[in-house]
Formats: sequence, structure tokens, C-alpha cells
Amino acid sequence: MEIIPLSLWKTFQWSINMKNIVVIGSGINGLVAANYLAKNNFHVTIIEKKDTVGGACVKDTAVINGKDINYAHGATVLGMMQKFVFEETGLNNHVKTYFPKEPKIVYFNDPENATRIFQDTNDLSSELEVKWNEKGDVRAFRDDENKVIEYLQTIYRNALIPSIESAREFLGDYLTKLWVEGSAYDLLNHYFTSEKTKLYMGMTVIESGPTSLYEQGSAINIPLMDSGSIFNGYWGFVKEGIWKITEKLSKINLDAGVDLMLSTQIKQIDTTKNKIYYVKDENEKELSYDYIFFATDPITPSKIMGDKPLTEALEKKDWIGSSGKITLFFKNPVKWKYTDKNNNYDTSFRFIFFNETLKEFEKGSQDSKKGFKDYIPGYIQIYPEGAAQRKMGNIEDFDKIILFTKNFSFENKGEDLDEIKNNIISSFLNFIENPEDLIGSKFITPKDLSEIFLFPKGNIDHLSLSTNQNFDKRSLSSNPHDNFYKYSDYSNIFYCGAGSFPCGSVAGTPGYMSYKQFLKE
Repeated sequence: MEIIPLSLWKTFQWSINMKNIVVIGSGINGLVAANYLAKNNFHVTIIEKKDTVGGACVKDTAVINGKDINYAHGATVLGMMQKFVFEETGLNNHVKTYFPKEPKIVYFNDPENATRIFQDTNDLSSELEVKWNEKGDVRAFRDDENKVIEYLQTIYRNALIPSIESAREFLGDYLTKLWVEGSAYDLLNHYFTSEKTKLYMGMTVIESGPTSLYEQGSAINIPLMDSGSIFNGYWGFVKEGIWKITEKLSKINLDAGVDLMLSTQIKQIDTTKNKIYYVKDENEKELSYDYIFFATDPITPSKIMGDKPLTEALEKKDWIGSSGKITLFFKNPVKWKYTDKNNNYDTSFRFIFFNETLKEFEKGSQDSKKGFKDYIPGYIQIYPEGAAQRKMGNIEDFDKIILFTKNFSFENKGEDLDEIKNNIISSFLNFIENPEDLIGSKFITPKDLSEIFLFPKGNIDHLSLSTNQNFDKRSLSSNPHDNFYKYSDYSNIFYCGAGSFPCGSVAGTPGYMSYKQFLKE
């Protein structure tokens, strides 16, 4: 009889005692959670209903002048991912990134007159005083915002449960009331005198959806959107395209032993037997689990588990989104009307505002929520994707510009809004020298985001970042003080999708934090 070496016997014992963890959904949060779990000796299986990984971080292909060109179908830019996630998952060894070091460029519907948003606070303060007659304290705003960002990043790194108590301990009563508990309207008025400054600094309040500037707790959205650490709070690009983040991470996970089941439709989860019943290749099968991590929208788990009361409770939450996106293709590089003698700012993020007061901005945002019109002009955020790709050495056949804008209702798909699409494009073309080079476009609305990527009501963060769904209240756990990422009162089921803390985007932070809190058990 052959004697089994002790080392092999221990390995065998360890393997049979491994916990089986199923991650449902292969967007960035599911992939990040799977990565950390696999590297910590759990057997991980990812189940994905589509035939490819990535969630909304995927590519599509447009045919332009008979040539295929890849473009970002959903997510476009990288900004909220933490540097430690980027490095610990191994992504830093597989993707090349770039962020524009040039100042951002802001227009108030005037292509010849722009304001530069410098990274240096002193330069920014001088620019805003000259261009917008800003008499407030720009330096104090940036200094205080950085303190709040440091607090948020501490939460991320240590997977701490967000709370008003920890905010007070870290920031003190004054900053906590102003930045965490207070309204964006009061925050902006505290630091600034110019309406234009307030508009620019406050626009990210509606990043998720039409959150009111007057809501208590809305102020935290401003530092939240600046709390990424790869580019020190700025946003940037990935060589070839943002989809490389999820493509590469999926490959890293496979190499780490993660099982990936694509084109797999879950029919039912029996939480009493810890069984998942699914269909793959037209065959009905089952899979046992010890734990589940849902990296989906918040409602899908309750429906799959047949928890009707929970589904009904979740449906009452604030879901509505207002984001739309137009991808433009040019046969030659875009030439901007606004440059200076030292720089053409070809990779600068640009913003076009159509309102000049907070009151107008707020009304447009709230009216879109009520569905009064299909689209209400507010601002356009411009991502120079093609110029950034050239900076990274990726030369493509066509230049790409992405127009990311707000204040769409949820009523119609992009294909039904040709007039609105053309009006938005025409507004943008006024700002460049070569509008005749435009040769194609792709347009998606909140309705499209809902149908293509399963975003509830088209919300890019799934749940709106409104007062009762943000910061310490952004949990689906029945006992968030115990574990912030538990799903309702299910002891072995976790939720780490975009509807959890802190929010969505191509970040993976919920995936990491849910894994860390799971380990604490």
C-alpha cells in the first residue's frame, strides 16, 4: 500500500475544507471580489448570464467608412479605483493608463472664452478670481475636501463601516456637519461667491442621478467623486479602452483558479439547501455553495431567491437615473477653438454649461426626474478618448470624442431621439474648428442603459446617491452595524454591486470592501 506524503495529505484536507463561494455577476466588483477571495484560498465560481465578462465595462464595435472600430459601450473613463486595488489585483502589470495633466477646460456656452481648472490650488484660485470674479476661499475648499477624501480613502482601505461617528472622530464636528451631513447648496455657498464656481464644483452631486442640491447629505457626493487614488482624485483613460480593465482582470482570475461560467442563466436559489439551479447549454444543472456574493443590481438577488416582500421593499427605493452618452467618430483629430500659445489642451477634460445659476441647474435636474421633457440642457462633459489613446501610443483610424451629459428622462431610447441627439452634437461642434470631420455617432440614454446593462431605471450607480441611500445608509443589510455588505438578513449572502457603498463606476471598491468584511466573520 502506497503511503501518502504528509504534505499531500494536508493539501487534500485543506482542499476538502475549502469554502465554495459563488460570485454572481462579472462586472468590476464581481471580478475584484473573486480576485481577493481566490487569493485567500477560497474556491470561487463566477456566474455570468451574458457571453462575456465586464458588466457595463465592455466594448462595442462600430462600422465607420467600412472599418471596424472598438469603442467603450458603457463606462468610458477610470477614476474611482483605489491604487491599492489596482496593484493588489495585478492590473497594474497588465494595463497602461493615462490621465491628462493639463487643466480642465470649462465653457459657459461660449467657444471662444474658457476657464482653466488648474490642479495647483493657487493657480486655480487666481484663474477663478479673474474669469468668474470669485471672491471666496478656493484654497480652503480644496484643503477641506482633501481631508474628507483622506477620510473616505481610510474607510476604503480598511473596509470600515461608514458612520457619522467615525466622520466626527476623523474630521471633527464642523467639517462633518458641512461635508457629510449637510447639503451641497450650503457647502458651495459657504466657500464660494460666484455662481459659476458653485456650478462647476457642485455638478458631481448629480453624477448618479437627479439628486437635489438642497438635500441634507448631498454634500458628500462632491468629495466622493474625487476619492479615487490611481490618479490622485482625477480621472483618466486605459490604453485601447476601459474594457481592458475587466478583460485583463478576468484573465488574472482564471490564472488564479477562479471558475468562470458564461452564458449561464440562474433560475432559482434555494437558500435552505444552499443550492443554485441554473441553465447552461440548454441543460438544467445545480451548484452547491457556502456563500454567495451578488455583484448585480440590488433587486435581482431578491427575485432569484423568491423573496417577494424584499423585492417589494426594494422597489420603493429611489432608482431613477438621468445619464446619457454620445460617442463621436472623426476622420481627423479634433481641433479645438480654444487653445493658448503654449498648449492646445488636446487631452483636457472639457465641460460646457448651459446654465449660469444653481437655481437653473437644480430646476433642470429635478424636472428631468419628473419626466417633463426627454432632455433638458444642463452640462456636457467631454472625454477626449482619441487624443488620450494617441498619448499612450495607440494610433487608431478615427478620433473619438465622448459626450457624457445629464438631464435625460427615462422615457425613450437613443434611437428614438434623433432630434435631441443632433441638437447636442450641434452644440458641441460649435467648439471645434473641424466639425466637417464628424463621420459617425452612437447614442445611449438611461432607457438604453437599463435594457443593455440592467441598470435599474438607467442609474449608473443603480441606487441614486440621495440622502437615504448614501454614505452610512447605503447598505442592504438588515443589520449594517454587524456587516455592511450582508444582503438583507441572509447570513451567507453578500451584496457588492454598484448599489452598495461607496457607489458604482469602474472602481471595484465594493468588491474589495465586501471581501474584507466577509473575512472579519
